[in-house]
Amino acid sequence: MSNKKIWTLAKDLYNRFKEDELSRLSAELAYYFLLSLFPFLIFLITLLAYLPLSEADVLATITQYAPKESMVLIETTLNQILSNQNGGLLSFGIIATLWSASNGINAIVRALNRAYDVEEDRSFLVARGMAVVLTIAMVFVILIALLLPVFGKQIGLFISAIYGLSDEFLSIWNAIRWLLSGLILFIVFSALYFIAPNKRLQIKYVLPGSLFATVGWIIVSLAFSFYVSNFSNYSGTYGSLGGIIILMIWFYISGMIIVLGGEINGLLHKRKENSIY
Repeated sequence: MSNKKIWTLAKDLYNRFKEDELSRLSAELAYYFLLSLFPFLIFLITLLAYLPLSEADVLATITQYAPKESMVLIETTLNQILSNQNGGLLSFGIIATLWSASNGINAIVRALNRAYDVEEDRSFLVARGMAVVLTIAMVFVILIALLLPVFGKQIGLFISAIYGLSDEFLSIWNAIRWLLSGLILFIVFSALYFIAPNKRLQIKYVLPGSLFATVGWIIVSLAFSFYVSNFSNYSGTYGSLGGIIILMIWFYISGMIIVLGGEINGLLHKRKENSIY
């Protein structure tokens, strides 16, 4: 793609940003992300009894990207909830996660429908069922992402022992294992952009937005975490609410990246239909 076409795409994306009210949609997503966060974590952690994982493994995965102050809030709240654990916690986690997260998926569906300029004509049951299925799929994908580092380390040690490989191999192996988390994130975004809009798409037409969302979310999350840790003072401004404010801003940024990825796919698809490219 030439520089002129990239510049034209950027201008069109800016216009769509204003027309489709992406700022408002991102705020809506942030609200639903916050509502579904703790039920989702409760559900994951209650499943740990059946998996070779610990609560620390789950939190360590989030720590890679989340701002430090938000992690303090997440860990404190989660420990308070789990201290009152009972037999019905897993059932509550399932119901609350599916309902809250499916609301978030529905918000993403509305945003992606706007990106393609299509109306939602699927029935409530079909739309909600799709949101629930996507939520369940995300649970399994996240579990796989958590399990890979655990089993990957054992596999690396096994290969190293059999072939007598050096420590350099283990260093390279560890780097490859962590790159898999980016690949899994790319797969999640691709599935979301492919299934959620009320429009028949070919998988190749959702890959540009998926790549943008994956790379953009990782870079922006790490940059925001660095900024919060080194330059900002939200606690001084908001007091005890500082952790919640930081968490909401992070969710807002994440929602923005998701809807921008969808808008990129929508623009490229329209240009393809109009034979511009």
